[in-house]
This record gives sequence, C-alpha cells and structure tokens, in this order.
Amino acid sequence: MVTADEKLSATFAALADPTRRAILARLSAGEKSVTELAEPFEMTMPAITKHLKVLQRAGLVERSRKAQWRPCRLQGEPLKAAADWIAQYSDFWEQSLDRLDAYLQAKTKQKVKRVRKK
Repeated sequence: MVTADEKLSATFAALADPTRRAILARLSAGEKSVTELAEPFEMTMPAITKHLKVLQRAGLVERSRKAQWRPCRLQGEPLKAAADWIAQYSDFWEQSLDRLDAYLQAKTKQKVKRVRKK
C-alpha cells in the first residue's frame, strides 16, 4: 500500500522535470494521444513514453483505450494534494512576513520619533 507521503514524493519527483510539466500543461486542455503529446518536443517517442510512465506512476496521467486510440488524460488529485501541502507553508510565510512588516513599522516609528526630538 502506497502512503500519502510516498504519493506526494512521487508527484514532486514527476513535476521536477520541465518536459513532464509541459506534458501536463498540454493535457490540461484535454485528452491527447502519445503522438499528439510528442509533437512539440524534440525527442524520440520512447523518451516521451518514458516521461508518461513516470507521470502515470505518480498518478498524474491516466491512459485508456478507445478502439485504436489510447488517449492520455490528466488526473488532478495528486496536484491538489501537492497544492494543499504547499499551502501549509504559504500560511507560514504569510505570517512571517506580517511579523516582519509589524517589526519594520515599529522601527520606522522609533526612528521618526528620534529625528523629531533632535
């Protein structure tokens, strides 16, 4: 059984490659065949297939069969899990920046008071 942490690691590992991110961007417009996905890339079909297998293992892409056509489809659940994980740290950074802003405003007020006293 694959844990949530392992799924998240597989998602980030798959997203680490720009070609795989570009494939996901193309799939966000709808289902495409492997040949359609390979069009903009200057690489061999086996190389594209290798990238697709990484995306499939991460659960980001699903392949099905419709007669002779084997479309690839984007699966959004792993991306949602990754976005949720990142959002936790977004809250942390927003709070840290708010504290920094409050500190700098207090320091600025102190400096203004010193200048007025002189």
